[in-house]
Amino acid sequence: MTLTEPLVFEPLFMERVWGGRKLETLYGKKLPQGVRVGESWEVVDREEAQSVVHTGVLRGQTLNELWTDFRDSVFGTRYRNAGPRFPLLFKLLDAEEKLSVQVHPPSAIAPELRGEPKTEMWFIADAERDADIYAGLAAGTTRAAFEEALANGTVAHLLHRMETEPGDCIFIPSGRVHAIGGGNVIVEVQQNSDTTYRVFDWNRTGLDGKPRALHISESLRSIDYADAEPRFQPAGAEPLVECEYFRIRHWALDEPREAGAVGDFSIVTVLSGAVACAGLEFGPGEFFLVPATLANRTLQPVEAETSVLLTEHP
Repeated sequence: MTLTEPLVFEPLFMERVWGGRKLETLYGKKLPQGVRVGESWEVVDREEAQSVVHTGVLRGQTLNELWTDFRDSVFGTRYRNAGPRFPLLFKLLDAEEKLSVQVHPPSAIAPELRGEPKTEMWFIADAERDADIYAGLAAGTTRAAFEEALANGTVAHLLHRMETEPGDCIFIPSGRVHAIGGGNVIVEVQQNSDTTYRVFDWNRTGLDGKPRALHISESLRSIDYADAEPRFQPAGAEPLVECEYFRIRHWALDEPREAGAVGDFSIVTVLSGAVACAGLEFGPGEFFLVPATLANRTLQPVEAETSVLLTEHP
């Protein structure tokens, strides 16, 4: 099958105690009423959550059905021997309040902990004044010092805090302790995993009024204690982020650009302005998949100051 337009999926909205309503005000997402939406899962292939195509000849197909039944046409022939699920997951996060301090297990120990490794990237799409994130540890922090601070409820001073502005980007490999501060809207690109170990939750209660579960032993085993004071990705880096799981480019589209080569797929996230591709137009906060067999894969800026993220699988 040769496809003639990008694939667009229905977002899945996730209620979170720390969420808000900015995905509605910033991007026009049709959120459920009266719900604090913290996450919009834009492209996902999980047993518990499936993206569904909502336009074109493949309308109604789930992402897993595309990966299983239309792999050559949508993703490219080099994935014929890949695993049973699409390997990436794309989200928009609206952190009205700060998230828990957490970590994802490194691949070397994830099976032993009955979890999945999860390396991810955060791109700050919007940030209020004084918004921040935490990533990595303060220099000189040892496991013993971290455990003592955890017992005393004073973990925050051992975390590396970074104030955020729109356009900031940070790489979060498995093992890097992290937390998102309130006031951030973030594009997250990650491995297809949903394993998160909470090590500290700011003494907060969940939606049911009870303290949320913590995963102290798993977290302490997963944290990379040598990971001190990481920095944001260099502005203008090309690619912006590259690892074994994904390659991400940040383009200011002042002229048309090609979304990769025919024979492979890419996923485009519109950050600002508007972009047209193969007859369809997309605005801020929208995601679309450029199929491997799409011949017309030109990204055409429709408005001034159009910018996008282009994600490829290495």
